[in-house]
Amino acid sequence: MPEYIIAFNDEWVDEHTTEQLIHKRDTSMAVTKEMKDAGVFVYGNGGIDASTAICSVELGDDGEPVFTDGPYVETKEHLGGFFVVDVPDDETARYWAGRMAVALDWPQEIHRFPGPPRLED
Repeated sequence: MPEYIIAFNDEWVDEHTTEQLIHKRDTSMAVTKEMKDAGVFVYGNGGIDASTAICSVELGDDGEPVFTDGPYVETKEHLGGFFVVDVPDDETARYWAGRMAVALDWPQEIHRFPGPPRLED
């Protein structure tokens, strides 16, 4: 079955009180349990933002990796959290993304992993 990532960016989420975040944690964990019970949950995590980045790495002029402590990419959007699901089709991925959007009350985005690259002999 194909794998999909269901993700949100932290900029899509308004400020929340601690109580609101606890409630959203509980509702999203209930959906995660349903995913696990359905056998589609692969992995997920949240609470990710620019402050959780360790470093960035890019190819240096000498062909070696160059590691740089933040700030990182000049962008307004940063990954906030995600779930990876292993489901048979786009419609099922949409179902779980919809469940998570309702549980958290913020947008979710779905991407289908293309699968491993095909190597030619």
